[in-house]
Amino acid sequence: MKRRTLLASAAALSAMSLALPALAQEEPLKVGFIYVGPVGDGGWTYQHDQGRQAVEAEFGDRVETTFIESVPEGADAERAITQLALAGNKLIFTTSFGFMDATINVAQKFPDVKFEHATGYKRADNVATYDARFYEGRAVMGTIAGRMTESNKIGYIGSFPIPEVIQGINSSYIHAKKVNPDVEMKVVWAYSWFDPAKEADAASALIAEGVDVILQHTDSTAPLAKAQEAGAIGFGQASDMAAFKPSPRVSAIIDNWAPYYIERVGAVLDGTWESKATWAGIGDGEVEIGEITEAVPAEVKAEAEALKEKIASGEYHPFTGPLNKADGSAWLAEGQTATDEELAGMNFFVEGITATIPQ
Repeated sequence: MKRRTLLASAAALSAMSLALPALAQEEPLKVGFIYVGPVGDGGWTYQHDQGRQAVEAEFGDRVETTFIESVPEGADAERAITQLALAGNKLIFTTSFGFMDATINVAQKFPDVKFEHATGYKRADNVATYDARFYEGRAVMGTIAGRMTESNKIGYIGSFPIPEVIQGINSSYIHAKKVNPDVEMKVVWAYSWFDPAKEADAASALIAEGVDVILQHTDSTAPLAKAQEAGAIGFGQASDMAAFKPSPRVSAIIDNWAPYYIERVGAVLDGTWESKATWAGIGDGEVEIGEITEAVPAEVKAEAEALKEKIASGEYHPFTGPLNKADGSAWLAEGQTATDEELAGMNFFVEGITATIPQ
């Protein structure tokens, strides 16, 4: 009897020891996020943080998330990303183009950590990239802008002269011009992703030039506030910016990162994560068009929604020829569409935009 008891005890201890590694694996996956702006910016960073919260809601106690907000691009970014890696985060999302080199540098030092960089193009075995086809949403906003302007002058507040921003300016102008051949595009550079004072100044400068429709590739609601004061209209950027409905915010481009974040965290949890490049758009649900309000005439709303559906289905590409470059040289022939490689390196305005791209 005693021998059988001892054997049973030994077997139980053996089973417990075998179970220990499994129990260790039940520790929550630590996931970190680096943000270029504050989570309360109402735009870009706000939407990324909504995605982080969606991860928590989806996986519960299987994950533990943390974030560092308002991180400047450059050396500060490298320190912040390193801080997350040292804190035990095994998946880190770096959510601004200017974090690219910092992400690559830190990834080299932490090969057992997986990194995801938003809107960049540099990858490694442990670094993936992800982006959204914002230019698809800009085509829809440009259509509304071209129809709604009374002065035939529309303005665009650019952050930095990188391909992503240049794509948006070109797409907005092309589609405004399609519906209004008399339209002009004015461009002001803020040289910041999030700086309400600079963005307000940029909007004021555009309004002073007679612009009555403002588009933006910056993250605060300051341009909408200026548009409201001047009786102009604008669009939500990155998030819905619904507080300014029904006007001046007449529609919005909404970045829906939640499905991507859930997918990639799930891939780490189930061991299927791999480094890859993802570039999703309207058809994938990553770029959403916010409610087109009653401030927009019904026929213009219908036109914009029809364009959205054509883009989503793949029937139409926003960069379809004939299109020339601003210097008059040929770019796309009749019916020809731009390749992803061309768009990823876009460094020129299309014909009709008289603004210059800073070097």
